[in-house]
Amino acid sequence: MEKLEARIRNHDREIEKMCNFHYQGFVDSITELLKVRGEAQKLKHQVTDTNRKLQSEGKELVVAMEELKQCRLQQRNISATVDKLTLCLPVLEMYSKLREQMKSKRHYPALKTLEHLEHTYLPQVSHYRFCKIMVDNIPKLREEIKDVSMSDLKDFLESIRKHSDKIGETAMKQNGDQLFSMSTEVRTKINRLNLQLGRFRLDIRKNFLTMKVPGAQDLVDFSPVYRCLHIYSVLGARETFENYYRKQRRKQARLVLQPPSNMHETLDGYRKYFNQIVGFFVVEDHILHTTQGLVNRAYIDELWEMALSKTIAALRTHSSYCSDPNLVLDLKNLIVLFADTLQGYGFPVNQLFDMLLEIRDQYSETLLKKWSGVFRNILDSDNYSPIPVANEELYKKIIGQFPFQDPELEKQPFPKKFPFSEFVPKVYNQIKEFIYACLKFSEDLHLSSTEVDDMIRKSTNLLLTRMLSNCLQNVIKRRNTGLTELVQIIINTTHLEKSCKFLEEFITNITNVLPETVHTTKLYGTTTFKDARHASEEEIYTNLNQKIDQFLQLADYDWMAAEPGSKASDYLIDLIAFLRSTFAVFTHLPGKVAQTACMSACKHLSTSLMQLLLEAEVRQLTLGALQQFNLDVEECEQFARSGPVPGFQGDTLQLAFIDLRQLLDLFIQWDWSTYLADYGQPTCKYLRVNPTTALILLEKMKDTSRKNNVFAQFRKNERDKQKLIDTVAKQLRSLINSHHL
Repeated sequence: MEKLEARIRNHDREIEKMCNFHYQGFVDSITELLKVRGEAQKLKHQVTDTNRKLQSEGKELVVAMEELKQCRLQQRNISATVDKLTLCLPVLEMYSKLREQMKSKRHYPALKTLEHLEHTYLPQVSHYRFCKIMVDNIPKLREEIKDVSMSDLKDFLESIRKHSDKIGETAMKQNGDQLFSMSTEVRTKINRLNLQLGRFRLDIRKNFLTMKVPGAQDLVDFSPVYRCLHIYSVLGARETFENYYRKQRRKQARLVLQPPSNMHETLDGYRKYFNQIVGFFVVEDHILHTTQGLVNRAYIDELWEMALSKTIAALRTHSSYCSDPNLVLDLKNLIVLFADTLQGYGFPVNQLFDMLLEIRDQYSETLLKKWSGVFRNILDSDNYSPIPVANEELYKKIIGQFPFQDPELEKQPFPKKFPFSEFVPKVYNQIKEFIYACLKFSEDLHLSSTEVDDMIRKSTNLLLTRMLSNCLQNVIKRRNTGLTELVQIIINTTHLEKSCKFLEEFITNITNVLPETVHTTKLYGTTTFKDARHASEEEIYTNLNQKIDQFLQLADYDWMAAEPGSKASDYLIDLIAFLRSTFAVFTHLPGKVAQTACMSACKHLSTSLMQLLLEAEVRQLTLGALQQFNLDVEECEQFARSGPVPGFQGDTLQLAFIDLRQLLDLFIQWDWSTYLADYGQPTCKYLRVNPTTALILLEKMKDTSRKNNVFAQFRKNERDKQKLIDTVAKQLRSLINSHHL
């Protein structure tokens, strides 16, 4: 402490010394300072005054500067706002554009706009609240676009379902127009080439049509499908769209392939059905070629297989109800057009042509039924009289209708007659018309000429052997068909039989298949007309016998007559006159037919007379009755000797009455001794007399002798005759018994 205090005292003395040394300078400084204070005070007053003046003068400037500050702040804010709006306006414009596109149903551009908005514009303004609202609304907009585009697709599907028939009608019509626009010469060459090549042909018509099949885009607007496909592809739901489209189209296919129940009634029913199917596949074919993967070839083939099977089944069912050959032919042409149209789009149609071969058989049946009616009308309306011709024009007309040549007839002067009636040229021409009708169906079926020829010949054979034959048989068997008609039928069928070779040539000319080809079917017309002729001959024999029976029913013999009449019975005279006039008509018949008819009539007459003599109802008869009966038989023998039909040798026709002649001679001449002595010998005079027949007749005469009172006065003669009859009867019984043993 003492040191410290000493130290302080030292410093104090140094300070005192220093102060004493600088005191005068300090005083001067103070004096100067006092002067400065005055000046400072003055300066202060000046500064204060200047400040007051400055403040007064700068108040307006401060206000202006404050205003300038506010302006600069606003300018900065505006600039920032403009910058932000520059970023937001494109977003808002895109959103507005999106809304406008959706409002105008431009959904695919709207979807593109939405993509740009979401990935390009919104990220730049993501911190704004309205941007968040837009981002939240984007999924809803996508769903709205999906729903609206799907609605458009549904409208499109409904539209094409309703308008499939119009689409198909247009396609088939243009296809048909292109086919018919080909020149006749080109069509003829194509058909000839197809006939020659058959199923292995170069289908020129197919190539022609394929190049000019109308595009589906000309028939329907496909933009809804394309838009919806693009939209779903962009949205990543392409598979969903494809499945939905295919599912809906399968449903529509099933509806299209369901035929209406009355489709078979008119051709329009079939046409509408085919139009709908063609329209459906025209759309699918276009979709296949204008979209990538919406439908593929496997899907189309699957649909076509289903359509083909259902279409063929429907056609089989409904065509079976059709009984009009013209409708069947129109249906065939429609099916060919249907098949060609779809073939032009690349669909296989061989099964349709195979099915047409089945319809061909049905067509043949309907043709047969139609021509059966035609033949019936011809046969019913015919007068069964030779065709008269008064001049050369009519003669050539008939010759032009039917192949007939007769030099003798040509030399005859007019008027003259053809040997056949009108049904011959009519039937011949109708057979040719039938052949033409068969040929019409074979056109465009891609058949070879051999197949066409075989089809025509088989159908024609059915026409001849079934329809024409049945019609002829019905006319022949008809009750009111007289002998004159039957004779004319024989003549007609003879000429028709000769015309069969011309029918063969006719078929050969239109099919270019020679008859000598190995597999060529022969026409059975010859057999048909022969059968009809034989049936007519048999019917003539039967009718003649029936007429004879009708005359015999008029026979009224007095079996108890004592004396015969002076001539043959009236009924027999009329019968002979009828036979003469009938056989006079047989001049145009083949000789054997007329001879057989005449011999058959004489044999039947002989047999009927024998039965009349021996019938059980005739219990008694006299010699006078036998003599009258003998006059009738002589009349028959005279008719036989007169040669009513040329060609018999000697007394051949008289032999029909030989049984009656020998029996009557035996009883009238009472030559029993000769009969009994020579019985059984080849040279016997009464070789044809059966002992049983003789015994029956003898018994009837024996009963008469017993009851005849005319011989009462000649008792002895009566007894002798009765004994003779009894003796002869006994011997006849002995002969009969020995014959049976």
